[in-house]
Parts: sequence; structure tokens; C-alpha cells
Amino acid sequence: MAEILITGAAGFLGSHIADTLIADGHSVIAVDNLICSDGSNIKHLENEPKFRFVKQDISKKLEHRGALDYVLNFASPASPVDYSKHPLETLKVGSFGTYNCLELAKAKKAVFFMASTSEIYGDPELSPQPESYWGNVNSVGPRSCYDEAKRFSEAITHTYQKQGWVDTRIIRIFNTFGPRMRVMDGRAVPNFIMQALKNEPITVYGDGSQTRSFCYVDDLVEGIVRLLFSSITTPVNIGNPKEMTILQMATQIKEMLGSKSEIVFEPMPGDDPKQRKPDITKAKELLGFDPKWSLEEGLNKTIEYFRSIAS
Repeated sequence: MAEILITGAAGFLGSHIADTLIADGHSVIAVDNLICSDGSNIKHLENEPKFRFVKQDISKKLEHRGALDYVLNFASPASPVDYSKHPLETLKVGSFGTYNCLELAKAKKAVFFMASTSEIYGDPELSPQPESYWGNVNSVGPRSCYDEAKRFSEAITHTYQKQGWVDTRIIRIFNTFGPRMRVMDGRAVPNFIMQALKNEPITVYGDGSQTRSFCYVDDLVEGIVRLLFSSITTPVNIGNPKEMTILQMATQIKEMLGSKSEIVFEPMPGDDPKQRKPDITKAKELLGFDPKWSLEEGLNKTIEYFRSIAS
């Protein structure tokens, strides 16, 4: 079994990945500075013998005394609310942090796994977005601290692979939802659910015609694990290609909850992508990845989680 270090492990995705890898028999060292988390997502692992938590800012340093087989970098503010609040920290963790992770992987002769994002495609002029698409990104826009940090992360990761210094993997993660997302973190699903539960106005930006493709977290984690233990060194899209408008998502959540909420429309934030849909042909052909969870099943699980928080 492998020794695996995960940065950003107290976050939404990092905590689910830790659970899965531990269940598969691996040992996990979880690293997080808790800038966007209170640690509750990993509290259930406190007494797990195959789990250890280290509070550390990887943009400053990253050290580990023992052997490592894999280094997974999931450390970054990831919601518009978080990276707007912490723009410099977002840029630092995507640059210095990724460099420190790569250097650790190099020293330990470990595989390095970079969690990138569909945001590197910016406001795409091509749909669906294949890995070969270079993107349409505003380098000085309101989302640039996150977009460009991840683009730099991909570039430096590719450089270490090309130079033969580290065996690397790059995943481009599309919109994902599920239990352990933070309440009102700025992303559509938790915002809509919490507003609908409270019968408060459901806030949709623009006219709601912008599209997203929502993947349930269990499907995404399966794709992550498949890519991690593969030999694919080029970027791979992982997500659910079923596209829908934001207004459709808001309406579906309202109906599922039987909410009395009114859907209200607010001005569109700057550079908000008009569409987002992954081309997952590569993941299907090389990893056998195919999302299994329906939107309704995933939303039911997520609604259950937020109900428990609200109560």
C-alpha cells in the first residue's frame, strides 16, 4: 500500500479523496493551512491510524521526513468568494505551493498529481472543451488570480515531467458538487440549496442562461483515483458532460425541496463563463471513466447533507 500526501486535504474534494484512499488501504498525510476550512471535513479521521494531519502553508514550505509514493496537490481557494477574498494567497499557492510540492515529489521520487480546473479554459469559445483547447482567459480579470495560478501550475508540472524530474498527472476538474461543500461558498449548488431550505430568494446571476455541467463528487473521486494510478502524463478532463443552464439548476432544486423561494436575478459577475461542458472522450478511452450518478441522485445526497447542517 502507498504513502500518499494530500495538500488541501481539509477541503471539499481533498477530504473525500482521503476517505477513498484510506478505505483502499493507503496511508494519508493531510496537509492544509485551513484558510478555507475549519477542519470539520476531516474530523471523522482523527483516530484513523492510517491518517495524519499537518497544518501547514505549502506556499511557504513543504517538508516530510518519511517516504512518499504520491504527492497530490489540491491546495487552493476554489470558489469565487474564497479567491476574491484571498487573491494573493491563491496566486502564491498555485505558484510557490505547486513548486514546493514538485520539489518534494522529486526528492522522494514520488508521483505528483496536480488538481487543475476547467477554469483554465476561461470563457470558452469552443464547446464542449477538449484538452487540446487553449482557452480564452483574461489575465487581469476578476477571476485571473485563480485561472492564471492554475495555468502556471500546469506549466510547471509539465516542465518537471518533460525534464524527467518527476512522474506527473494533471486533472482538469469541472463543476462538482456533493456533501461537505461549505454553506454559501459562492458556488451555485450550495447557495441554491441553502436559500431554498430557508425559503429565501434564490439568487441567479444574469438571466441564468449560462451553462454548467455538474458532476457528483463520488464520480469525480473515482476519476481522480483512476488517473492517479494510471500512466497518463498529459492533462485529462474529469467531469459530467450533461450540460444545463444555471436557471434550470435553480428551478430543479427549488422543486425538489418544495420551496416557496422566489428566483431573483442579479447582475452577472465579470468574466463569468457563458458555458462549461467537458469533452471526456480521453477519460473514457484511456481510463474507462464514465459518470454513474444521476443529477437527481447526487442532489438528494447533497440536500440531505445541507438539511443536517441547517437543523
